[in-house]
Amino acid sequence: MTTPTDATGEAGAASRLEEEGEIAADYLEELLDIADLDGDIDIDVDHGRAAVEIVAEEGTEHALRRLVGQDGEVLDALQELTRLAVQAKTGDRSRLMLDIAGYRAARKAELVTVAERAIAEARESGTEVSLEPMNPFERKVVHDAVAAAGLSSDSEGIEPARYVVIKPAV
Repeated sequence: MTTPTDATGEAGAASRLEEEGEIAADYLEELLDIADLDGDIDIDVDHGRAAVEIVAEEGTEHALRRLVGQDGEVLDALQELTRLAVQAKTGDRSRLMLDIAGYRAARKAELVTVAERAIAEARESGTEVSLEPMNPFERKVVHDAVAAAGLSSDSEGIEPARYVVIKPAV
């Protein structure tokens, strides 16, 4: 049973995340205007984080891909800038997630497939399986898939060469 204070706390957290999303959307709309790019902005709350996506209007997917960059490098930088813009307005550090033209969603699906293969390999061989270096978003996707499969994993190495090690069941 939730007490009124708990409900208020949860509602407060949700409204804070919605506020983060609104601030981020305003920032990104200005960026799109400056860059003369078209896109719609969707705001959501996902796993305790504000989630903002710039969605390509029909026929403009290619133009928005420039904001993703090679291997999502530009997207990662824009996400960090957007987090800083939110922090400047709220005074609190943001964990906001940004996606552009479905890049992160597609990458997440690819990573789940990579994780599933590595999980199967760890189970079959009974040994640890190390994956290629990944950025923090990618490592989190893999860690979540490993945990869902009932195994454990750790991140090792130093950025930008940090990678996931999947441990077999004991």
